[in-house]
Amino acid sequence: MKLDRPVAGGPCWTELGTSDLDAAKRFYSRLFGWRPETDPRQEAGGYTVAHLGDKAVAALSPLYQQSQPVSWNVSFLVADVEAAAAQAAAEGATVLVGPMDIFDVGRFAVALDPTGAAFQMWQARSFPGAGLFNAPGSLGWVELMTRAPERAVDFYTTLFGWSVNASEHYTQWGIDGADFGGLVTMDDKFPHEVPAHWLPYFAVADVDDTAATATEADGTILMEPTSVPEGPRIAVLRDPQGAMFGVYRASDYD
Repeated sequence: MKLDRPVAGGPCWTELGTSDLDAAKRFYSRLFGWRPETDPRQEAGGYTVAHLGDKAVAALSPLYQQSQPVSWNVSFLVADVEAAAAQAAAEGATVLVGPMDIFDVGRFAVALDPTGAAFQMWQARSFPGAGLFNAPGSLGWVELMTRAPERAVDFYTTLFGWSVNASEHYTQWGIDGADFGGLVTMDDKFPHEVPAHWLPYFAVADVDDTAATATEADGTILMEPTSVPEGPRIAVLRDPQGAMFGVYRASDYD
């Protein structure tokens, strides 16, 4: 990700909804060196912010609805969440939650894009989003996995004004020339029951060591560490509760 701070239309935060919050805290703290802090307020519902040093980098939370899957979610920064949610709905999305206030830190909404992928829109107040990007243990890339790539491109470029840098093998999303994510077309290699989804990638110092640590901590390697031609070394992992995420070598973007 070339973005080094939250910007309008760009990814600003990622959070995990998990079936076992304590286990998730242990797993990701071991994997990324995170320091989790759980909000003690009852109305916060166990929401936990992970830190690197004094920087907030991600969140972990219990599942709040029975239908909510164990998964990582990606939030995109907007100036006005009501307007963004209304536009998303007009462009074919289904708004599932909100817009609603989160204490005094901001307002958010959750939606399914027209291809079925869940995403979040965040209107900042006191909390703009992650305080660190691209450094080991922090968010470094976001990737949309979808079976309807053309529809996805139409939707997100209209909603957020993203640029599209498409090659024969991969499509990248950008804002003002800064690419921050990509699009993968889900083909027959993906099980039919796996829905379209956003996949966050976290920067790490060593992809192979991180993958090995994940398996030692009862995680699973879904895509073995591999070096992308003219790109980074990456792997895709799954935590013990079933949430998927990617990692990439931070030095490949120095």
